[in-house]
Amino acid sequence: MTREIKRRSLLALPFAALAARAFPQGSAQKVTINYPNRSGSNWPLFIAKDGGYYQKYGLDANLVFGVHPAGIAMLVSGEGQLVNSSLEQLMQAASRDGSLVIVGSELNRGMFALMANKNIASMKALKGKRVAIGQIGDAPYGYLIALLGKSGLGSRDVEWIPVGTDVSGRAAALQSGRADATLLTAPAYFKVEEAGYKTLANLADHDDIFASTGLILKKSVVASDPSLPEKFIKAHAEAIKRFYEDKPFAVKTFLAYDKAAQQSDMERVYDLYAKPQAFERVPYVLAGAVKSIVDQQPDPNIAAQMKAYDFHKVIDNSYVSKLVKEGFFEQVFGPSVKAEEQRKAKLAFGK
Repeated sequence: MTREIKRRSLLALPFAALAARAFPQGSAQKVTINYPNRSGSNWPLFIAKDGGYYQKYGLDANLVFGVHPAGIAMLVSGEGQLVNSSLEQLMQAASRDGSLVIVGSELNRGMFALMANKNIASMKALKGKRVAIGQIGDAPYGYLIALLGKSGLGSRDVEWIPVGTDVSGRAAALQSGRADATLLTAPAYFKVEEAGYKTLANLADHDDIFASTGLILKKSVVASDPSLPEKFIKAHAEAIKRFYEDKPFAVKTFLAYDKAAQQSDMERVYDLYAKPQAFERVPYVLAGAVKSIVDQQPDPNIAAQMKAYDFHKVIDNSYVSKLVKEGFFEQVFGPSVKAEEQRKAKLAFGK
């Protein structure tokens, strides 16, 4: 076989087959990773899996969908090794169960839009209206409380409609008339917008409302394999680099995990994440995000518990710091990331 024929035959292989050749699994460590929603916040996980980056770092990863708190239950029972979810939900879980540890945060911007019936003119007009949420205390609920507060409204000024599911259930509640408003991620809010519903606010326009994610593991798992958090962070860093450099692959990968998504929608969602470089190249858990989550907690009992808790026990930025010192992020992203490393280190929780 000539070199050119061999090259063409390789290009004809599915990407998974190419990844297997580039990063052979051999005795790769089997890990199960939970993702609680099919939104852009989990894009790095999808790319790390389909791009072969977990394999590159010796991990045979199985991605499992399950709405919170399914992922936490998987960690506690030993059925899973990593969860990527809302930092707010992870902090609540970790403060109740000291056996967990948060080792990084790859997203701090929320691509959420508050959608409402077209006869609702403003945020203030939501007073007395029905607002759909997944459940009381989940991340979108917290974001809604923060948005309502900017218009002088509190949690008791609206009627909460828990639907018990993810974004699709909230969208259905709005469109069926069961709710007057709800907070939706892209691309779900695109379709609702096209159907004539009104955008009252977009979380991306509010820098003071952190919509952060976090990576959480069980401490005993880390103790048995101290390199595991680094492997996850490394795989995701390479996936984030691929995201910014390869839009067609990023869109194709997302569509493989959300069969209901449309390519044109995901191309638009990609731009929402890529333009502000929403995914963190240096994924420290930020002090501002931790403070915001504690300060904005609407449930008085949970708020009291979180304010009294020492989150230094369950948030560990040392793995990111170690990779910074070793020059890993410079190796992946180039010398330009050094200024970002220095800036984020000053903003990191515990620094």
